Amino acid sequence: MINRPTMDAEPISRKDFLSITGKSVALGVAGTLAANSLLNQNVLAQTRPRPLSPPAKIPAGVEEPIVLEAWKSDVDQQSGPTPTPLPPDSRVGYAVVGLGHLALEEVLPALSSCEKSKLTALVSGSPEKMKKVAAQYGIKPESCYSYETYDQLKNNQEVDVIYIILPNALHKEYVVRGAKAGKHILCEKPMAVSSKECKEMIAACNAAKVKLMVAYRIQYQPHNRKLRELLQNKTFGAPKLIEASNSQSSANPAHWRHKKTLAGGGALPDIGLYCLNTNRFILGEEPTEVFAYQYSTPGNPLFTEVEELMSWQMRFPSGVIASCATDYNVHESRRYRVLCEKGWLNMDKAYAYKGQKLSTARAEGKMERQEEIGLSETNQFAAEMDHFSDCILKNKRPFTPGEEGLQDHILMEAIYESARTGKPVKLTHKVTQPLRGPEPEIAG
Repeated sequence: MINRPTMDAEPISRKDFLSITGKSVALGVAGTLAANSLLNQNVLAQTRPRPLSPPAKIPAGVEEPIVLEAWKSDVDQQSGPTPTPLPPDSRVGYAVVGLGHLALEEVLPALSSCEKSKLTALVSGSPEKMKKVAAQYGIKPESCYSYETYDQLKNNQEVDVIYIILPNALHKEYVVRGAKAGKHILCEKPMAVSSKECKEMIAACNAAKVKLMVAYRIQYQPHNRKLRELLQNKTFGAPKLIEASNSQSSANPAHWRHKKTLAGGGALPDIGLYCLNTNRFILGEEPTEVFAYQYSTPGNPLFTEVEELMSWQMRFPSGVIASCATDYNVHESRRYRVLCEKGWLNMDKAYAYKGQKLSTARAEGKMERQEEIGLSETNQFAAEMDHFSDCILKNKRPFTPGEEGLQDHILMEAIYESARTGKPVKLTHKVTQPLRGPEPEIAG
């Protein structure tokens, strides 16, 4: 409101009058514009289409994926099904035993992305490390155990599975103790340090009526599973020869992997095992004979107790020969190639945690067609854990049970014997039952 001058006040100047009235006019115009803007927005809001959830087929079960409307053309790679995580309270609880490289770098992060599994407890010999990890992953102090209090896991109702990620020589002890605690067991490869220990672990789990699975993540990896499918469907004719190698470089002589009492062996049981196990997996048959060479660089402190290199061949009943090699002292290389009657299949980064590349070649008239098969990657650790959780929820035999680990140890013992004697070793052990359970349901 403008104060009007009284008769006693000095008369207002023309300049002051214009200043006062100008401000009032400006305020009025601004208010009018603001009101008009709000009015226009309201009108637009009433006429503009509202965002809607896309039409979808929504099944009743939580384990069935929601099917969204199609939008990609058939010339592009199609998306996989939508994720179907179980509600947190319905997931299988895991206690991870051992907080080394594999646990901290791969397994614990993978549990965060699982659909049927969750982290519920930790076991470690380092209280400081465990306290920090527990805080990072939201694990309660009462769900943190030492190796001395490990057996108390039997009283933890949130733990369904114990995942053993310890030096190889400790696997048997903690599998047996875990089975006696009434928990299902997922054990890292190699399963143990001998076939004798494997048999004792299988017997302990059978006696306790708990499931035992060996963490052969490659058998749950999409690229390796696709190669297996193409091979077993004879897409490129019958397989004849496999060339496989898995090698890397070590640097710490004090690491447990270079101590025979903890590791059981060197390159063969640690990384060469992937060549051995994957060949059996993709062929679907068991070798009848092995022949091997072993070598370690003289004077290298890394190999005073365990072997540096192992090279071996395996003969299969179908006539396929697999030529394999593993080394602890070269730049990493993880690959295999299957030579078939009508072409070949090649897998680069075959045994790595990610980055698999599957390529094929075959003749077409005067051409050789080479193709790379692109597949969506999955977290291998999440896939294997969710498979084991699915086996527990549905009471199924795991795809890679203890018997699968036992078979690999029988073969590795034959390989060591051949390298020691310089002679081929025939396999007399007969597989009397299917080693694997039902095919896993791999998401995507």
